[in-house]
Amino acid sequence: MAFLADPYRFIGRHCREQHTEVVQTRLMLRSTLCFTGPRAAELFYNEGLFLRGGAAPEPLRATLFGKGGVQTLDGLRHRRRKAFFMLALAPERVAALVRQVAHEWDHELGRWAQQDQVQLYEALHPMLTRAVCHWAGVPLPPAQVALRTAELVALFDHAVGPPLRHLHARVARAALESWLAHLLAEARAGRVELPEDSAAAQVALHRDEEGNVLRPRIAAVELLNLLRPVVAVSVFIVQSAHALHLHPECREPLSESLLGGDMRWAQAFVQEVRRWYPFFPAIAARVRHDFEWQGYHFTRGRTALLDLYGTNHDPRSWEAADEFRPHRFLTRKPGAYDFVPQGGAEPHAHHRCPGEGVAIALMMLSLDWLLHRMRYEVPAQDLGLDMARLPALPHGGFVIQGVQALP
Repeated sequence: MAFLADPYRFIGRHCREQHTEVVQTRLMLRSTLCFTGPRAAELFYNEGLFLRGGAAPEPLRATLFGKGGVQTLDGLRHRRRKAFFMLALAPERVAALVRQVAHEWDHELGRWAQQDQVQLYEALHPMLTRAVCHWAGVPLPPAQVALRTAELVALFDHAVGPPLRHLHARVARAALESWLAHLLAEARAGRVELPEDSAAAQVALHRDEEGNVLRPRIAAVELLNLLRPVVAVSVFIVQSAHALHLHPECREPLSESLLGGDMRWAQAFVQEVRRWYPFFPAIAARVRHDFEWQGYHFTRGRTALLDLYGTNHDPRSWEAADEFRPHRFLTRKPGAYDFVPQGGAEPHAHHRCPGEGVAIALMMLSLDWLLHRMRYEVPAQDLGLDMARLPALPHGGFVIQGVQALP
């Protein structure tokens, strides 16, 4: 209950209180070692010491990740499955997705202009759903947009929370997997034609380490592991808009960077949003075999949690860690273990999220739209971050009004 009450700061606070990088607690009745900081992150990604299989709590596997997905695999199975994602998210494919999101944003802006107020978080969801389904080669009739959007959002927005919301996420996961498993099975049988270079076509034909195609349900899980994160970038986009509003001094250098073609300042701003704002609090693994570290005994099979938010705010790594300072990234390259908004280490071989390039590209696109393609006002509202919410957002989802499209 204490973790759920303050999920982003729970591990870091307890580590600071005990002057250590590791604390022992019980989460969901399981003895758990929680650790924070770059040294702990480097340890966590040592595949000789930790496994991912069976580490994530069942409620998250049943909602956010899906059972049998790439996040739960180890060794050769993981590397083979990860190769599919690295191919599906190659730079040219990410560029195609950005173009599709820009098209949808242009279409959606007309709707926003007709409304008195727009809750940005909710307004982003349908356009991102349409864009990613089109990009991935998943047929999505207009009549199903609202339904599939709500289901995709439930996977990351309702995974942790009150029982009814969590139950909604489970129901949404089952419905989405059934929908996509049927689509992929029909494509394999030749009754549905998918775009040849699409992610849907690629996952339908993907073979595991033994040369077998994935079972339709597992293939559906992995296709959702492309669709869901794109819609979840709505969190980063809202946080970017929030940062723009709270730090107006950033608007001019951002605009000059985006219009002038030198993207370094814009990239620095995006990276600082990803560092400073909370996204996902922690990730789980299981101890592969007994070992000692920092005076703690890691017992085989025990659950370990790496503190992502606390590592991104670790004062040993970041000067003025709790201040929003985009310029810090102008002279510093993000490290593999001190900058972990979407995981650490190297994405090709390890469990670092392969979709970081998507998140960064869509955040850059959103900044261009917020600064140059639309005019809006931010009415009086509670702009404090709800740190008990997963994912954390400004109270009210960040409301804007008076939206106008700019030529």
